[in-house]
Amino acid sequence: MKALLLKYKSVVKFILTFLAVYIVLTMCYKLYLDFSDGSKYYPDYLTNLVAKQSKSLIDTFGYDANIIPHPDEPSMKLLVNSKFVARVVEGCNSISVIILFISFIIAFADKFKATFIYILTGSVLIYVVNLIRIAILSIGLYKYPWREHILHTVIFPMIIYGMVFLLWMFWVNRFSKKKKQHA
Repeated sequence: MKALLLKYKSVVKFILTFLAVYIVLTMCYKLYLDFSDGSKYYPDYLTNLVAKQSKSLIDTFGYDANIIPHPDEPSMKLLVNSKFVARVVEGCNSISVIILFISFIIAFADKFKATFIYILTGSVLIYVVNLIRIAILSIGLYKYPWREHILHTVIFPMIIYGMVFLLWMFWVNRFSKKKKQHA
């Protein structure tokens, strides 16, 4: 058993580091959500911000967008040209995806500066692409409501997770030379 662990030391280290970072960041995010009472920013600051920024982006595309607090659940209703098209819920704010991204990058970290810059840049890119994704999804739901299932459950998750996968592969192949030497 010990020989097997030594043989796969780098794999075990990667998995343990990934899980540790993921669990810590997820617990921190859960604490943030638990302390967000919705009194000033509903349902929480980040989800509210994403809803406002998505509204502004939709307006930029030439549509009249509006957001209002959902009366029955912690979310923001998103309207395009006065038609309710989507709910911006906590899962739409991209933080869970960013946590997943950061966990992988730290598990494959090499130099602190490069890792930090890549995490910062990648997180901003994920956040911005998520805003674009919400705006395009909302316009798509406005124009093609019968395509809701494929737009929301297939195409747009594929965009955000596909981009995260590409960022991971770029990191491993471009910046993580130390890990390649040990493999």
